[in-house]
Amino acid sequence: MKKAIRIFLFVLLGLMVIGTFVYLYQKSRPEVKEYQIITPSVQSLTKKTVATGKIEPRNEVEIKPQISGIISEIYKEAGEMVREGDVIALIKVIPEMSSLNAAESRVNIAKIDFEQAKIDYDRADKLFEKKVLSVNEFEKERVAYNKAKEEYQNAVDNLEIIRDGIARSSGGYSNTQIRATITGLILDIPVKVGNSVIQSNNFNDGTTICTIADMSDMIFKGKIDESEVGRIREGLPIVLTIGALQDIKFDAVLEYVSPKGVEESGAVMFEIKAAAQIPDSVMVRAGYSANAEIILMQRNNVLAIPEGVVELSGDSAFVYQLDTTQTKEQCFNRIPVSIGMSDGLNIEIISGLEPDAQLRGNLK
Repeated sequence: MKKAIRIFLFVLLGLMVIGTFVYLYQKSRPEVKEYQIITPSVQSLTKKTVATGKIEPRNEVEIKPQISGIISEIYKEAGEMVREGDVIALIKVIPEMSSLNAAESRVNIAKIDFEQAKIDYDRADKLFEKKVLSVNEFEKERVAYNKAKEEYQNAVDNLEIIRDGIARSSGGYSNTQIRATITGLILDIPVKVGNSVIQSNNFNDGTTICTIADMSDMIFKGKIDESEVGRIREGLPIVLTIGALQDIKFDAVLEYVSPKGVEESGAVMFEIKAAAQIPDSVMVRAGYSANAEIILMQRNNVLAIPEGVVELSGDSAFVYQLDTTQTKEQCFNRIPVSIGMSDGLNIEIISGLEPDAQLRGNLK
């Protein structure tokens, strides 16, 4: 029994020694590495940067009243098309009592002067017909009469404007009628019937009655980081992607880059504007958020390879080309190449490679 146990232990020890030698032999052998094979391809490369912003009408106008009062009627709604001159709202004038009293007093005084001037003129006219009054004196009376008449009419017009917002002598024009100043789409009417409004003057912007925009001429307005602004210029092509219309892309042309940056959250941002080319069949609303892909550089139909295949050493670039004479294991030769533009994924090969070259890629 003891002899059998001893034999078993010797056999187990021998197996362990043999296994150790086999393991060490396997570890000492060089590891065979196998790489993916990459071939160049003809591609179109585009180098671009992205700016965020929104779509806005180029011409957006705020309509403000020329007289203070209360909104009594609103004839249009947001989303309606209007033409220049269309009436949007009507204002009821609430006159200031002191101004109204002064205007009424002026009318009364002007009326008294006018009536007296008319009596004097009628008397002078009769005397002139009888050749009792000279031509010079008659002309003076007529001039005085015309002045009094004009002053009376001005006083009446002033009273009507203060009280009603319109003078009868002005015809159809009225400050109480708020009209569209351009042809376009009504974007917003922030007031309601009964709201008080203030006229626009040198000291006050006035109350906005409505906002009208020409939706046929849209622009992209966004901001770009200072690290990118040095690489863009007016006239560069842009591809717009609108968040609400993700399946559609629009062409645009960069037309403005702000000469002054504004610091936002620790970064200096520059405003840019681009003219958007939007088809009539697509409805784009003002304020849509959008991303602008600014094309900095483009190469069409060039020989390109993945950028990770290229090894950079100083000012030189190299690739590893498969040695087809070796059949057992992969063997690569390091060759220099001339590179051009990169889009971040692929890089242009100017010279040094044939289109059918086989290059070393990543490890399998």
